[in-house]
Amino acid sequence: MMALPHTIFSGGTYIMTAYFIVQVSITDEAQYQKYREAVVPFIAKFGGKLAARGAKVEVFEGEHDTRPVVMFEFPSMEAIHAFWDSPDYPAIKKIREGIATLNAWAFPGA
Repeated sequence: MMALPHTIFSGGTYIMTAYFIVQVSITDEAQYQKYREAVVPFIAKFGGKLAARGAKVEVFEGEHDTRPVVMFEFPSMEAIHAFWDSPDYPAIKKIREGIATLNAWAFPGA
């Protein structure tokens, strides 16, 4: 069976890859680097792979608030939820407490 782009065939069903997008405002870059060093390998445990980091957004229409974008590709929306809802994530999240404000979105691939 041939898989469609951005899908994984697993256990007799197709699982659609999903994307996790983050924009962040940082007030303490050194402390935020500690968060990065903890969260990126943690995300990898859930199948997340860095797809773009610090990407400069090119606006074709409308507005963008100029913050850089970080994008991760995950095997599925379920994997993103497993990462975000993991009982181990709050300790990692605490590293950025008070020094960064995040906007985070996720959506399934096509």
